[in-house]
Amino acid sequence: MSKNLTVLAKNLIDGKNFANLATLMSDGSPQVTPVWVDREGDTILVNTAIGRTKQRNISADPRVALDIFDQENPYSNASIRGRVIDQSQKGADEHIDKLAMKYLGKDKYPFRQPSEKRIILKIRPETITP
Repeated sequence: MSKNLTVLAKNLIDGKNFANLATLMSDGSPQVTPVWVDREGDTILVNTAIGRTKQRNISADPRVALDIFDQENPYSNASIRGRVIDQSQKGADEHIDKLAMKYLGKDKYPFRQPSEKRIILKIRPETITP
């Protein structure tokens, strides 16, 4: 069941804060990656490249967990469990540039590899603490 993000979670996502994204490997073991985050309303957006471990993992099992904390005060944090409900290449190149501006102050994402194809992972929150 979908949950609305709390005010704290929205503020953390809207700020220049990193999240740790946990996915499940094929053997059931956890895999955690620091990620840039964004949102559309209560849907959390993570941008990655097709074929990366997190993208392969959620293609097999869409369950994820995110922990995001205020870079200035790590005791201000939110933990979110949910599911990836969509993977979309549409707008992904523009989205990674938007995130590069938010996190790096750069107009274009500077780490892009020539062969990579960007994708947006859309996450529907199911449990949010606090």
